[in-house]
Amino acid sequence: MIEPKGKYSHLLIKNMVCNRCIKVVKEELENLGLEINKISLGEVVTESKVDNILLAEIKSVLHENGFELIENKKAKLVEKIKSIVINEVHIDNRGESRKINFSKIIENQAGHDYTYLSSLFSSVEGITIEHFIILQKIERAKELLKYGELTLSEIAYNLGYSSVQHLSNQFKKVTGLSASDFRKLTINIRKPLDKLN
Repeated sequence: MIEPKGKYSHLLIKNMVCNRCIKVVKEELENLGLEINKISLGEVVTESKVDNILLAEIKSVLHENGFELIENKKAKLVEKIKSIVINEVHIDNRGESRKINFSKIIENQAGHDYTYLSSLFSSVEGITIEHFIILQKIERAKELLKYGELTLSEIAYNLGYSSVQHLSNQFKKVTGLSASDFRKLTINIRKPLDKLN
């Protein structure tokens, strides 16, 4: 979806979930001759005028790299929610507790009532926002377990869990493995962030 913003064009892109994604999208769009004004997860603001021919090229190059131009406002909102959650869960907080009120953050950043956003997310994704948050937290826990620098207790604290047991129970439910068994694995069974649902 392209939304004109004064002299700028605003592109909304699905599956941009990490800094590497931002780099790839930026390089590809610049290769098409677009002048990037601002880029963040799921969003690109360009100073270039985007006509139908360029739009087709943008869609093609995004598709080749595993991304997709978002075509409607509801999908845009769902991607915004995902970006907010990913940013909050995967931020490097340097050992600080991450007790986050996701509903307030999502409501404030997405600019809609949380009840509406929750219902929309569930209808589009087939899972609740809460389940998506859990999946992201477990993926972050996997990452931290693989690094081997933090104890499970420290990981639980960093991810804002009320206890190690709470994290352990969710970890086992989502992965089928205990956290300690997962840490022992030599193979990487982590999933890409955009494939979690």
